[in-house]
Amino acid sequence: MGNVKSKQAGPSKKALTSCYKDCTALVKERKCAPILVRLAWHDCGNYDRNARNGGACASIRFDKELAHGCNAGLDGAMGLIQPLKDKHPGLSYADIIQMASAAAIEASGGPKIPMRYGRVDAETDAAVPIEGRLPDGEAPFGQADGACPGDKSEDPDPAAHLRRVFYRMGLNDREIVALSGAHTIGRAYKERSGVPTLDSTKYTAEGPGTKGGMSWTRDWLDFNNDYFVALAAGEKNADLLEMSTDAVLLTDEGFKPHALKYGESQAAFFEDYAAAHKKLSEVGSTFDPPEGVSI
Repeated sequence: MGNVKSKQAGPSKKALTSCYKDCTALVKERKCAPILVRLAWHDCGNYDRNARNGGACASIRFDKELAHGCNAGLDGAMGLIQPLKDKHPGLSYADIIQMASAAAIEASGGPKIPMRYGRVDAETDAAVPIEGRLPDGEAPFGQADGACPGDKSEDPDPAAHLRRVFYRMGLNDREIVALSGAHTIGRAYKERSGVPTLDSTKYTAEGPGTKGGMSWTRDWLDFNNDYFVALAAGEKNADLLEMSTDAVLLTDEGFKPHALKYGESQAAFFEDYAAAHKKLSEVGSTFDPPEGVSI
């Protein structure tokens, strides 16, 4: 992975445990779970296992990557991370970013993510990968990085788009569906995602936090399987968001069994989600020590 330190002192379990408590307190105080998860996923979700670049190395802290269109609004999330880094200077930005997402899921009622730590930070913005690797919610489904050198064609449909994006990172259909379930928390904003959503709904008009946006679920700060329950029920609610990449989870034969399973069993969703979140949080990472540190 380009321009990343090869060595750093492994993080202490004491510092990691203390920081996790601080992350949890931050989530509960600021009601910021969704944006912390988004920050972490955008840091690791640009990994390309063939090109062997991108991934969870905290390159998103650089202005060069924050300027990518898909990262609109994430400068505020980095503003939440910086005080944690200042308080725990022995921990890497990459670890704190991924830790904050894990703490956000658990503090919102979701499963504990079996994280390991010791990620090494990118040293400079030379590690920032090309723009266009994160998934689109609606057509046209761009292919900015191309399946082949010079290929700028569009993916034909949302299922193909999701598979191209997540297969590139080494994830499978079950993991794609499980990770999609994180839409049970959070909101989309026109100015950030580009998705044509309402500016505000009856579920988001008063916040908490920033007012407005459009959520996928009614209780968008509670991590549960409501996202899948609503999909399976065919619920059509003008105040709730459903993108093409959401709807396809019930129309694509590879995705559908998993989506139905998660709608029926929150325990099954939590188990698969925790494993998929852990895997995503490690793509493209260099660990020191190589085996990582668990708390």
